[in-house]
Amino acid sequence: MNELSIKAAQEQVDAWIKEYGVRYFSELTNMAILTEEVGEVARLIARKYGDQSFKSSDSDKDLGDEMADVLWVLICLANQTGIDLTEAFKKNLEKKTSRDKNRHLDNKKLR
Repeated sequence: MNELSIKAAQEQVDAWIKEYGVRYFSELTNMAILTEEVGEVARLIARKYGDQSFKSSDSDKDLGDEMADVLWVLICLANQTGIDLTEAFKKNLEKKTSRDKNRHLDNKKLR
């Protein structure tokens, strides 16, 4: 697959939902699913990079796939609520740059 823009990802998810998913789950249901998916990412991170040991039921889990599940549901929510994630991300990056452009550099000097 070629590189995929955020806009194209939003369009592909929408097309997939309309063809295979029939309809979006409600926003509240998708919020619950997003929470569940983030929990699955957290579980793998805790086992791979934290202090918890892997359980046999986690051995076949792929962190990238779990992160993609989070992205999928987030895109569904954006589509449902009319959010252009490309524009939202650009604004968010501008906000962070304006607010934090020196903050982390100053902390780096302290280390």
